[in-house]
Amino acid sequence: MTGTEPSSSPTEGAARVDFGYATLGVRTRWFSVLLPVRVLAVSVLLFLVATALAVVAITYGDYPLRLEQVLAALAGGGERFQQVIVVEWRLPVAVAAVTFGALLGIGGAIFQSLTHNPLGSPDVIGFDAGSYTAVVLTILVFGSGTYWSVAAAAIAGGLATAFLVYVLAYRRGVQGFRLIIVGIGVSAMLGAINSYLITRADVDDALVVGFWGAGSISRVSWTSMVPTLALAAAIVVAAALLAPTLRVLELGEDTAITQGARPGPARLALMTVGVATVALVTASAGPIGFVALIAPQVARRLTRSPGVSLLAAAAMGATLLACAHLLSLVIAQFYRAIPVGLISVCLGGIYLLWLLVREARRQYGGPR
Repeated sequence: MTGTEPSSSPTEGAARVDFGYATLGVRTRWFSVLLPVRVLAVSVLLFLVATALAVVAITYGDYPLRLEQVLAALAGGGERFQQVIVVEWRLPVAVAAVTFGALLGIGGAIFQSLTHNPLGSPDVIGFDAGSYTAVVLTILVFGSGTYWSVAAAAIAGGLATAFLVYVLAYRRGVQGFRLIIVGIGVSAMLGAINSYLITRADVDDALVVGFWGAGSISRVSWTSMVPTLALAAAIVVAAALLAPTLRVLELGEDTAITQGARPGPARLALMTVGVATVALVTASAGPIGFVALIAPQVARRLTRSPGVSLLAAAAMGATLLACAHLLSLVIAQFYRAIPVGLISVCLGGIYLLWLLVREARRQYGGPR
């Protein structure tokens, strides 16, 4: 999909749609941006679907509600007890599903773009394993389970793991394939450490850590969600500011240098933002795998864009996690509650098998 430069007219707030090139240009005093119309339309549609799935999920639970009752409670009406259930108990979980999915989508898009590899996901590289290890140490060794201690540990552990992987993979630069292989190795080592710590812990503490490690958003409340939303907003703003640099880096390091970018510092800043997305989700809900892997690639196919779009990946990630959350609640009606992390792993496993079969057929010349 090709684009055109925004109009050179000095008029602030001017917008132009060129349907021949399917782009939308917006120019103001502070910024100028060119958006593919298809990417914008697909992203808006996906966010609407994610919101609808999250609202429907609110109707499920030990106290079932009709959709009109949920909408009335969200609007401030209905019975007081229903307002408490909807607004105070179930709404933060629904908001978490959309927000965490969007963050994972952004993190996956950043790393897949940096590595030029569809397997370049934070959970595959092992950054969420670093966050998980730090949280396990905080809970089991230091005996602290407050939100801020867990959040700080998750972010610090993710950044430390990213730094370690970056240093080990650095050989006159960082290549995507080498980064993935080193990340998988570091992730395996951290997994062994996690298993050792859990087996040495008390049974009650091991159960708490084990359930948290499955990736569940059911424990989310407004107490933890409000600061999480503030941090998420800061991460999204940082990702949006770095998005033009990410697109330049996709053209290659030499081209990026000619465009005035500094590949080393820019890549490090993007990695920090990408790790922060996964670490924040891990701190609040535990490791939720494969959403960051799937969302950018599915979004790219829906938008038919040549590169990975952070906006479309965020919208697809929100939709995937909202769908997993709703599916877990539906399953709970017939069997028992299943954390969304387990459902996302199942969906991710199916996608990964499809991706491997597709790549094998492409390599050996079989039908796709």
